[in-house]
Amino acid sequence: MTAAAPSETTGGPRKLVHKQDTDYTLLGTAHVSRASADEVRELIRSGEFDAVAVELCPARHANLTNPDALAKMDLFQVIKQGKAGMVAANLALGSFQQRVAEESGIAPGEEMKAAIEEAKAASLPLMVIDRDIGVTLKRVYRGVPWWQRTALVSGLVSSLFSREKVSAEEIERLKEGDVLESTFSEFAQESEKLYQALIAERDHYMALRLAQENGDSRYKKVLVVVGAGHLQGLETNLHSHLPENPKEQLDVLEAVPPASRWPKFLPWIIAALIITGFVIGFNRNTELGMQLVIDWVLINGGLSALGVLIAGAHPLTILTAFVAAPLTSLNPTIGAGFVAAGAELLVRKPKVADFSSLRVDTASMKGWWRNRVSRTLLVFIFATLGSAAGTYIGGFRIFGLLTGTSG
Repeated sequence: MTAAAPSETTGGPRKLVHKQDTDYTLLGTAHVSRASADEVRELIRSGEFDAVAVELCPARHANLTNPDALAKMDLFQVIKQGKAGMVAANLALGSFQQRVAEESGIAPGEEMKAAIEEAKAASLPLMVIDRDIGVTLKRVYRGVPWWQRTALVSGLVSSLFSREKVSAEEIERLKEGDVLESTFSEFAQESEKLYQALIAERDHYMALRLAQENGDSRYKKVLVVVGAGHLQGLETNLHSHLPENPKEQLDVLEAVPPASRWPKFLPWIIAALIITGFVIGFNRNTELGMQLVIDWVLINGGLSALGVLIAGAHPLTILTAFVAAPLTSLNPTIGAGFVAAGAELLVRKPKVADFSSLRVDTASMKGWWRNRVSRTLLVFIFATLGSAAGTYIGGFRIFGLLTGTSG
């Protein structure tokens, strides 16, 4: 059964769902609202509940409870494991949170922090029931065709960095959904796959997590703190038949869809074609072969070095990118971005202060270039993009010289 729980006029929307022997009070909160944080504190202090669940994943829970966790990040391992882009995306989302906090006077997710603090003070079990933000980001990214991903990424970047001031419309969107949802809301409205990954799947996931954590109904009255945008979906999913062992369905929702196979082979195909072009050029005459090699180095190395220069890297890093890019493009097992970022770490090793101020620094465009941690991530990204552009442009240049179509 479901009933609208009584609440104060200023209180957030609530739903009372009875499932097996447990009453779940679903509280819809505004993610940018001091009133929501106060209401969460008041409800937990009432003593009515014996457990609390929050719309957080373990990673976001750790960020709220241990803000110094970034200082322990091994930046080299992050880059080596191919997680630089994901870390940069999370920092970008975090920068938006920082700016919203400065504009509104309250940080997004303050009501979640209040729930954590009050549950601890009352010695109540705390359940983190949302899906890992990294998995959601990957499923969002894989949920669109490859030709739309550039628009998705550029939309993320432009929405977060195109202006210093956060608009009233953006703050209003945050009252219904979290930073992740508000960032991609326009895309989700136009794409069923994005909506599924961003909203519907998470509603289902949170219901399954509640069933997993409280399968034996040991908690009789649970306060579930979620964004108002998830209230209806979570209620519907709790009413549906939930398996006795939710792990199988949770594993499905946690799985990252496999990437298309052909992009993995494309770099090898391009490298083979470039090398074949060199062989053909030298077989025709040495002068042509040397011209192909010189053009390849200048174009590929030059564009990668330009990207690193834009990132504000050290001169030695720029030189490293210029030398490495033409070689790494012919050996897809290692990327120009990895080499350039490694060089930047050697000549400008981040200090403890860089990690400590990372969240604040990345709230502004200048801060991304000022902080050594975020600047290293930019070096990785821009060196990679420059080398990728150089590979295609250089490849067409070689083809043009071999066929006589290049001026």
